[in-house]
Amino acid sequence: MTSNGNISKAEYERISLTIQNQEKEAAELKKELEAIENGSYVLKEEEMSEKSLKLMASNAKLAYQATHLQRALDAEVSQQRMPEFTQQTTNFNDGMVNINQRLMEIFRHSISASFPAFKGKLPVSITLNQNEKFGDYQCNSAMAISGVLKAQGTKMAPRQIAELILKNLPSSDLIDSCNIAGPGFINIRLNVSFLKRALSDVLVHGVRTHHSKGECGKVVIDYSSPNIAKEMHVGHLRSTIIGDCIANLFEYFGHEVLRVNHVGDWGTQFGMLIAHLTDMFPNYKEESPPISDLQAFYKQSKKRFDDEPEFKKRAYSCVVKLQSGDPDFINAWKLICDVSRKEFQVIYDKLGIVNLKERGESFYHNLMPPVIAEIEKRGYVVVEDGRKLVFPEGSQFPLTIVKSDGGFTYDTSDLACIKQRIFDENGANLIYVTDAGQAAHFKAIYSVARKMGWYDPQVTRVEHVAFGVVLGEDRKKFKTRSGETVRLAALLDEGLKRCQEKLTEKGRDKELTPEEFKAAQEAVAYGCIKYADLSHNRINDYIFSFDKMLEDRGNTAAYLLYAYTRIKSIARVAKVSREELKEAASSYYNGDGLPLEHAKELKLARFITRFPEILQRVCDDLAPHTLCDYLYELATVYTEFYDVCYCVEKDRKTGDVVKIHKHRLLLCDATVAVMDQCFNILGIKPVHKM
Repeated sequence: MTSNGNISKAEYERISLTIQNQEKEAAELKKELEAIENGSYVLKEEEMSEKSLKLMASNAKLAYQATHLQRALDAEVSQQRMPEFTQQTTNFNDGMVNINQRLMEIFRHSISASFPAFKGKLPVSITLNQNEKFGDYQCNSAMAISGVLKAQGTKMAPRQIAELILKNLPSSDLIDSCNIAGPGFINIRLNVSFLKRALSDVLVHGVRTHHSKGECGKVVIDYSSPNIAKEMHVGHLRSTIIGDCIANLFEYFGHEVLRVNHVGDWGTQFGMLIAHLTDMFPNYKEESPPISDLQAFYKQSKKRFDDEPEFKKRAYSCVVKLQSGDPDFINAWKLICDVSRKEFQVIYDKLGIVNLKERGESFYHNLMPPVIAEIEKRGYVVVEDGRKLVFPEGSQFPLTIVKSDGGFTYDTSDLACIKQRIFDENGANLIYVTDAGQAAHFKAIYSVARKMGWYDPQVTRVEHVAFGVVLGEDRKKFKTRSGETVRLAALLDEGLKRCQEKLTEKGRDKELTPEEFKAAQEAVAYGCIKYADLSHNRINDYIFSFDKMLEDRGNTAAYLLYAYTRIKSIARVAKVSREELKEAASSYYNGDGLPLEHAKELKLARFITRFPEILQRVCDDLAPHTLCDYLYELATVYTEFYDVCYCVEKDRKTGDVVKIHKHRLLLCDATVAVMDQCFNILGIKPVHKM
C-alpha cells in the first residue's frame, strides 16, 4: 500500500505472481478442471477432489483481488477517483443486512456499467448457491442477458458476459471471491470478516431488520371475521392465524398496522334474532337475558323463521326497525353482539390475538348510499329487474349493489369498505385474508375500485391472501363425527388435552412446577396448532392431525420449541453468566468480530445472516410457510454445528469442565435471538422450561 491508500505496482506484481504459481499447480489437475475452464461441463461434487476445490477457491479470491488492484493502478495512473460505490463498506446502523438485496445492487451496478446502452434495464438474478462448496450465492444473469442481446441481433456467449460483469464488479467488503462456472454462472463467496461483524452486531444490538416505511406505508389487514350470533369454527382458524402472522411481520418492519375484524353484524338474520329475543325474554330492556349458548339461540330462531310464517313476517319488520335506527331494536342488536364478542374474546385470548379492531358491516351502513351515488354518477350502473348492477372488467358475473327491494348487499358494503380504507385510513397496503372461495368476489371488488379511480395498483397494494380449507385425516372437509362443523373452542380444548398427555408421558409433570407445566402445555398446544397451519403453503388445503403436529421430530412446533429450550439451557448448564457473555460479545464487537473458524460455525453464521432476505420474501409473497421452512432449517443447521463444535469440553473421567468456548456459546445466543423473532412473527410463545 502507498501512503495515500492506493496499491503499489510491486504489490500488484506480487499478487500476479501468486496467481501464476497457483495456475502452475492447477495444471497438474488439468483433467479435472478442463470442464470448468471451457464451460462445456459443470463438474459434479463427487468428481471434484478436495485439492482442486481449494485451488479453485484460492484462485477465485486472488483473481477477484487482482481485478480491483488493477483498477486501483489504473486510477492512480489516470489520477481519477474510483466511483464511491466501489469503495462500499457495510455498516449495521439500520440492523442486519439483506445480503441478497445488497448483492443485487452490486451486480446491477456492474451490469449497467457493462451494458450502458440498456440504462439499467437488463435482468439481475441472485440466488442461493445450491452447492455450498462452490460459493454462497450465484448470479445467473449472463444467460438471460445473452438472450436479450441475441433478440437485438448481437451474439455474445453467456460466459463472455459473465467475464465482463466480473471485470466491472465494484469492490465490496461483502464479497470474498467470485468465479465463473459452466456456461456463465457466477459463484459468489461471502467475506468471512463480514460474517464475523454481522454476528457481533446481532449479539450486541439484537436482531434488527431495516425496511423503509416509504416502501410500504400503512397496512390495513382484514382477518378472522366471524359472524355475530354464531360460534367461531375451524374455518375461522386459518384466517385468524395467517392474518395475525402477516400483521406481526409488517409491525416487525416498523410499519403502522391496522388490524381489522370485519365481523358479520348486520343483515336480515338480526331481524329473526331480535324477534326471538323479544318472545323469549320480553323484559330484556330491564334485565340482561341469560343467553349462555348463542349458537343454540340462533338455531332456535332460524327454525322458527323457516317454519312459522307469522314469525318470519315479524322478523322482517324487526330488520326495518333496526335499519331505521329504532333505539329499542338498536339496544337489542347491541346486546346480541356483546354476547358474541365475549365468546370471540375467549378464543382470541387463547391464541394470543391482540389489537384486533372490530369494524363490522354495520360500520359501513351509512357509507353505502354515497358510494352507490358516486358509481351511478359515473354511469357504471345497469338496472335489471329492479336491481342495480355493476359489471367489473374481467368478471363473468356482475356485482349487485342494490337489491330489487332496495336493500344493500355484501357487494355494496365491500365497495364502501375498500373506499373507506383507502381514503379515510390512508392505507397503502390493503390485505384481505379469507378463503380461496372468495377470490372471484374480491377480484370483482378490486376491479370496480380501480375503474372508479380509487386506487392505482402501482401506488397502492391491494391483495387477497387466499387460503385452502382444513381437511380431516380422511382428506375430506374437517367435520365432527356427526358431520357438523368443528367448533374452534372444542378444537383448542382438545389440543390442550392431547398436549397434557404428551408432556405427562415424557415425565414433565414430575420435573416442572404446576405453573411451568401449564405454561408448557399451552405453549405447545396452541403453538402446534398455529405452526401446523402456517408451515403449509396457504394456497393449499391441509390435513389437520393432532398426532402429527405434536410429534417432537420433524418440521413441527413441538420439535422447534424443544430445540429452543435446549439451546437456551446450554450456557446455564455451563454456569456461564449473562454478564460474562455480554462482556465477550462486546469485546468481539469492538475487535475483529465473532471468531468463526470451524466449517460448521461458518455455515451457521451464513444461515443466521439470511434472516432479512427471508423476511423480505415473506413480505413480498405474504406466504408464512417460507419463514417456517427457514426456522426449521435453522434448527437443523444448528444441530449440525452443536454435534461437532463443543461449547463446553469436559473431562471424560471426572466430568469436570476443561474448556468453555464462549464464542460458540454466543453463536447459540445468536441462534436463539433469530428463533425468538421467528416465533414472535408466527405468533408462537416459547417457554424456557419444557
